[in-house]
Amino acid sequence: MERISWTLFLLSLTYLEGSSQDFGQTQFICTSVPKEMDLCTATMQNSGPAEDLKTTVMQLRETVLQQKETIMNQKETIRELTSKLSRCESQGVRVVPVAGGRRKEPGKNTMGDVSRGPTDTLAQLGQTLATLKQRLENLEQYSRNNGSVQASSLKDLLQNKIDDMEKQVLSRVNTLEENKPGQKNDTDQRNRVESTLTSLHQRINDLEKGSKGSRPLDKFQITFPLRTNYMYAKVKKSLPEMYAFSFCLWIKSNASPGVGTPFSYAVPGQANELVLIEWGNNPMEILINDKVAKLPFVINDGKWHHICITWTTRDGVWEAFQDGVLRGTGENLAPYHPIKPSGVLVLGQEQDTLGGGFDATQAFVGELANFNIWDRKLTAGEIYNLATCNNRAQAGNVLSWSESNIDVFGGATKWTFEPCRQLN
Repeated sequence: MERISWTLFLLSLTYLEGSSQDFGQTQFICTSVPKEMDLCTATMQNSGPAEDLKTTVMQLRETVLQQKETIMNQKETIRELTSKLSRCESQGVRVVPVAGGRRKEPGKNTMGDVSRGPTDTLAQLGQTLATLKQRLENLEQYSRNNGSVQASSLKDLLQNKIDDMEKQVLSRVNTLEENKPGQKNDTDQRNRVESTLTSLHQRINDLEKGSKGSRPLDKFQITFPLRTNYMYAKVKKSLPEMYAFSFCLWIKSNASPGVGTPFSYAVPGQANELVLIEWGNNPMEILINDKVAKLPFVINDGKWHHICITWTTRDGVWEAFQDGVLRGTGENLAPYHPIKPSGVLVLGQEQDTLGGGFDATQAFVGELANFNIWDRKLTAGEIYNLATCNNRAQAGNVLSWSESNIDVFGGATKWTFEPCRQLN
């Protein structure tokens, strides 16, 4: 009987060896078994750890296979996105990040913006040229009525330049019709046209000021007639570090949906340091260090409105005034984050990079005037004085509205404006 027990025990060890070959290299483990205990029962009791190990290995193997499948799916998605992006770039579509972390949906026109293809860009330039010609005709009429030889001579010079630009535009149209690719030449020509346009606008402004008499430096507005990514105004000075601020301006627009970006202030490392924007069907928003607060303004009715916003870094408390009346308040907007200095302040465009990265879908369309900034919180009475043009109203101590402080580019124009005298 004892011989039979040893034989069965050796057979059970042989069985365990065979069942463990699935795990690769193995080793024998000898376990003492009481003489009166059934060998099968002993074998089942001692096989527990091996079965647990086998179950764990199978679970891990299943997890690895699932992760491998996920990675393969992600790689396929990346390949599809890369292919779509390449097709977009080949068709001239520019994909850029926008304020507040939003992204422009592919193929969707979020602000009713015209396409930025070459043909539509030429159409925009044509509209700008037509505006210039109308202003020149007004100057010509004025010079005839007043016998101004100097104004007439300058008008003729400007008219010749506009004629030359029209020839450039016609030449570009012919190139498009002949389907001749030339992206670099297109960019160079466009830069030359935009530079000439800016120069023409400035000289016409000088001529108009000379013909009508000099105006006070703060009695002007800036007009942005088209939604483009190259028409803007730039403040010559930067902002200081501010732990509180107030800014006020007159604004007029009927653009829909969204008036665009009246102004943006970018600093190194943060393009959205201070931004006022109404984008798509969203309400107007103020961004401070990329933190957002929605504003209760309703201004896209084609009428002049006076708006003011105050803010303090303590608890991020803000107030919003429209036409001298408090319309909304809030808190926790970028609390304890001072506005950083040494940035770039742009009117009419949202900056994705310091001083650039403009996107036409976020461009402001309309008119701006009397944009002033203070490094303190204005009182409700001070804001009411500004909105009603009270003679006690003060100019901004950080930025005051003056022609000498602001340059215009790409076709933005300066016109005479006196608040409360020519409203609506």
